[in-house]
Amino acid sequence: MKHIIILGDGMADEACAELNGLTPIESADTPAIDRLAAQGRSGQLATVPEGFPPGSEIAHLSLLGYSLPDVFEGRGSLEAASMGIDIDPDEMAMRCNLICIAPDNTIKNHSAGHISTEEAAQLIDALNEGLGDGRARFFPGVSYRHLLKIKDGDKHIHCTPPHDVPGTPAADVMVKAETPEAQATADYINSLIIRSREILENHPVNLRRIAEGKDPANSIWPWSAGYKPAMKTMQQLFGIGKGYVISAVDLIMGIGVYAGLEPIHVEGATGLYDTNYEGKMQAALNALRGDADFVFLHVEASDEAGHEGDAKLKKSTIESLDHRVVAPLIKAIEEEGMDVAVAVLPDHPTPCRLRTHTSNPVPFLIWYPGIQPDSVMKYSEKEAEKGSYGLMKDDEFIREFLLSPKK
Repeated sequence: MKHIIILGDGMADEACAELNGLTPIESADTPAIDRLAAQGRSGQLATVPEGFPPGSEIAHLSLLGYSLPDVFEGRGSLEAASMGIDIDPDEMAMRCNLICIAPDNTIKNHSAGHISTEEAAQLIDALNEGLGDGRARFFPGVSYRHLLKIKDGDKHIHCTPPHDVPGTPAADVMVKAETPEAQATADYINSLIIRSREILENHPVNLRRIAEGKDPANSIWPWSAGYKPAMKTMQQLFGIGKGYVISAVDLIMGIGVYAGLEPIHVEGATGLYDTNYEGKMQAALNALRGDADFVFLHVEASDEAGHEGDAKLKKSTIESLDHRVVAPLIKAIEEEGMDVAVAVLPDHPTPCRLRTHTSNPVPFLIWYPGIQPDSVMKYSEKEAEKGSYGLMKDDEFIREFLLSPKK
């Protein structure tokens, strides 16, 4: 039996006043996902182990069955793998956002108004020219998501993810050392942040964005530091065959690379509400028709809507996931008689009210031919609480999903 996980990033939420007291999942029209819930089994999954922040890197590694204390080395190192950038033993990698700082020196947003990849690449070039001192080097990624490598950096620093603190004075959430030995690293990164603002403020890209009424990318924000991780592949852990990962996000692609999954890049995959849903669905279907034993299909759009605090947009992204990914994929699987197990879930909640991640358990469903359904008839946060799987944690979900259909 083949397996596919369809993950709507940040899809889970709480009651939203603008949706008449329903969550975006409850409010959304999702007949395909609801049918899988009615014909399959549901439960909840705790994706954020105690002591870890509710980041996508934590939640994804956890739901794929990895022990976080053993493998986690920061977000930057994972994204580097997706970008094909190696990390030397004397190097530390960090995610580096391009963000917008408001005139009052508060963090306006974590994405510089979702700056385009082409614009961002010009800014990264300017940063390397202005800040590249032989110790720091910037690497361009997608939109606001980039990579910073620092030689001889100490990872024992406290960095605040910018999407967690919109409206907060930037000076209050600068990098802090967790040990005396890491103070020099914290001071160095903070100096990069301050100097980046001098370089970016009057860059032609930002002057043009301001003239067009857009947010400028007027500061860097490095966070999630770590070294090169040591991870076993999913083939080694669970005995699966060929695996693929499909995403618009370097972090997810990087996790996939370390997990032994081959990346599939889809043209027009943006990570936003306008992503190429059909292209991602077709790529997953082609993989299942081919040599794939396991496919991890990741859609970022709902998470970004949550960070924007836009419940109606989030509802729309969930409907797009249902209508444009799940429905045609299941239709093809059934019409072609493929033996495929399907799981649908988010990685973590991203409540629109909070505009950031939380560590609450997420709802999941598992469906495959011949599964004995439980009493759940619809997919949602509340309905999943009634599911026969109960509350799972650690590697319980991935082992149940990958191994139980083989029994």
